[in-house]
Amino acid sequence: MSISLGSTSEVEFEKSDDLDISIEVDGESGDYPVTFDAIKYLISNQKCKVAVRTTSDLPVGQGFGMSASGALSAAIALCEIMDIPRQKAFEACHVAEVRNGTGLGDVAGIFAGGFEVRREPGLPPKGAVEALDIGAELVLGVIGDPISTSEFLTDRKHREKISAAGKVCMEAFYEDPTLDCMFALGLEFVEEAELFSIEVLRAVAAADQYGMASMVMLGNAVFSAGDIEKIEDALSPFGPTFRCAIDRKGPRIVP
Repeated sequence: MSISLGSTSEVEFEKSDDLDISIEVDGESGDYPVTFDAIKYLISNQKCKVAVRTTSDLPVGQGFGMSASGALSAAIALCEIMDIPRQKAFEACHVAEVRNGTGLGDVAGIFAGGFEVRREPGLPPKGAVEALDIGAELVLGVIGDPISTSEFLTDRKHREKISAAGKVCMEAFYEDPTLDCMFALGLEFVEEAELFSIEVLRAVAAADQYGMASMVMLGNAVFSAGDIEKIEDALSPFGPTFRCAIDRKGPRIVP
């Protein structure tokens, strides 16, 4: 699902005699391969200077899709500057995510916005993503250290467990594409794929008393819906919490 917390990017672009791409995230300059590869994809062989400054609402490495969010916010801004169709931004970020092994479905989910179901893998029009008319306020809780998505996705045994559990859960979800079903199947998935930690399960149990909760894939974090005030109180002893909502608008240019 797409949520109301994400990334905001400011992008500067100018022609140059050399290629110069600089990226700053939350005030720190560094190597951000997904954003870099997406920008490089869009500018192709042009010699230019591109400066990206991104602000993140949520921590990276906790399954919130922040690498896709950050890259996509920068790519959409660059497309706006260069007068390139927005579809190219999604395409560039999808390719960059696959290349870096950081998330194989995040960009497609952001493309649809809201509470989405991925009927066919890949980015539309090759893939099929359906946005459902479902809204909810959520509480997110960060429980532990970040998880490397690429380590899970490039490890054969992990990938096989994830694929097997995912297939069963997705078939069940297609039969009942509701918020309640998604939370229930989310827990079933992490248990079958052996993705959970004891601390995450404790946090899920604490939040579950006041609504529904599950683990964020893939991260030491949980998300929950229900009595927001009580859920936030229940999760706060485990770590930082964030309030948000399912966001149906999707990515947009901020005036």
